[in-house]
Amino acid sequence: MKTLYLMRHAKSSWSFDGLSDKQRPLNDRGRDDAPLMGQALAKRAITLDLLVASPAVRAMSTAALVAQELEYPSDKIEVVEAIYEATVPDLLAVVRALPDAADSVLLVGHNNTLTEFANLLSPSEIPDMPTAAIVCLKFSTDSWKQVDRANAEYYFFDKPKNQ
Repeated sequence: MKTLYLMRHAKSSWSFDGLSDKQRPLNDRGRDDAPLMGQALAKRAITLDLLVASPAVRAMSTAALVAQELEYPSDKIEVVEAIYEATVPDLLAVVRALPDAADSVLLVGHNNTLTEFANLLSPSEIPDMPTAAIVCLKFSTDSWKQVDRANAEYYFFDKPKNQ
């Protein structure tokens, strides 16, 4: 059994002229929502084997804040360049390349691709993911290479407004 948590990065700031898209930080709401969602995962007694994130500052910050709430070591967050500006096939390739030793993985990425990717894999329709939203899917397989809608189960969709 493989469990995949897909998380859209928390709300980012547009207040800094001159920063590239990749360098945009979280805004105040994002800095509040990311740990809130980490706490929501902790309440579900979720433990991660691996946390992967886009190299964008807002995604890395989201991942670090969630990791802290889950007592996941921030130095073990894996930065995956392909998640930034990914297409749906790119994200599928990232997931199918995950190490099989990791059964529970959180991937922090970007919309619109993340919502489209969740809908590719989920047997239930996933609404548009607001910032800091999380979708949990479980797969009846021992290998990430075999992750597919055909062996997927939808477990939950959560967002900051639910907390």
